[in-house]
Amino acid sequence: MNRPAALLPTRRAVLIVAGLAPLALILAAAAPGAWIAAPAIGGAMLVLVLLDGLFAGTMADLRVIVPADAEVGEAATLTVLADLVRAGRRAQPEAALECDPRLAPGGRIALGLNPQDGTWSGSTSLTPNRRGTGTVSRIWLRWTGPLGLAHRQTSRALDSMVRVWPNIAPVRSPALQIFLRDAQFGLIARRIRGEGTDFEALAEYEPGMDRRRIDWKSSARHARLYAKEYEVERNNQIVFAFDCGQAMCEPIEGLPRIDRAVTAALTTAYVALKAQDRVALFGFAARPEVATPFVTSSRDFARLQRAAAGLDYHPGEPNFTLALSTLAARLQRRSLIVLFSDFADPTSAELMVENVGRLVERHVVLFVVMTDADLARIVAAPVEDMQAVAAAVTANSLIRQRALVLRRLRHIGVRVIEAPHDKIGTRLLDAYLAVKREGRIG
Repeated sequence: MNRPAALLPTRRAVLIVAGLAPLALILAAAAPGAWIAAPAIGGAMLVLVLLDGLFAGTMADLRVIVPADAEVGEAATLTVLADLVRAGRRAQPEAALECDPRLAPGGRIALGLNPQDGTWSGSTSLTPNRRGTGTVSRIWLRWTGPLGLAHRQTSRALDSMVRVWPNIAPVRSPALQIFLRDAQFGLIARRIRGEGTDFEALAEYEPGMDRRRIDWKSSARHARLYAKEYEVERNNQIVFAFDCGQAMCEPIEGLPRIDRAVTAALTTAYVALKAQDRVALFGFAARPEVATPFVTSSRDFARLQRAAAGLDYHPGEPNFTLALSTLAARLQRRSLIVLFSDFADPTSAELMVENVGRLVERHVVLFVVMTDADLARIVAAPVEDMQAVAAAVTANSLIRQRALVLRRLRHIGVRVIEAPHDKIGTRLLDAYLAVKREGRIG
């Protein structure tokens, strides 16, 4: 059962009382016989506060509309509706909500309500900063009386759940949809001749064709120009592997690296499914956490999104030896492995480089890492004191060590993608299409 609304003095009432106290002391000192005026003024003020609270009205109903689903990093709307009886237009209702910190900084949401169609309503945006399930657990509502001396306050327990999913806004973007519509391997499921790697047939050369595709021997034999046509490579296996350890859980521009990686991976996975390739997700920290079967149709893309939502955040270091050996044992044919990871120094990356080297022997490996914007910012910052000099030298050393590890990966045959977080999705998609055109997967 909900408790009745409490009656409390407002800040205005407290300031008035604080301002009257010195006057009461001066009056008592100047005219001791008039001391009775001080408690009389205080009593009158108390009566005004009580009357103002009584005329503030009552609350008939309070509703909170919480979105059932949201995407990490994307705004979702939360709405509060209050029915106040006999409350004037000066009621100025304010609401505060307690929630999971993943839904709002500090786990607190505050908003004001405005009159609308006979009720009071207010909306605010939630921008979740982590995946998972967040709870909106309690709401407080207060509104003032006509004099602004008292306000009524009530609270209610809530049990509203918000499921925070991976961000797939790039998948819905018009630019990607136009690209898929116009791409050769787009929405039409059929054998497409043209650019690719598997030889399909000869066709008469037409203006506009790539001259490098001309088959000169056949052309000489038939006394006409003929060009080679290739079949676009399909049914490749693509595995997106996520390091869920400490380095990937550190925030970059407000969101953990792992969430940035999931968005880029799901965008490329959607394109790969449209290209009739097979896609799976693999997540690991101290041990493998998520391992999905291969998805073969774009209609099952939601399965990948649900699996990506299950990638947890881990404070410890990842076990690359166990994770990558487990992944290699699951793959029965040559595949494209896209590994999202990060590292702080060459020592922590040593095992990662060693185990990735074993994967390269049988598979095509793309290593995706986001540019460390904080290090770049420290190096580029103006030097004003010795502390800034020391920070710049240390950051520059870490950048060089980072480049050394990436150079080692390239040397053993790994394709490395390093880009800012807002460009990593585009770079990954370009790299996938390049590998597909080269026919290195199957």
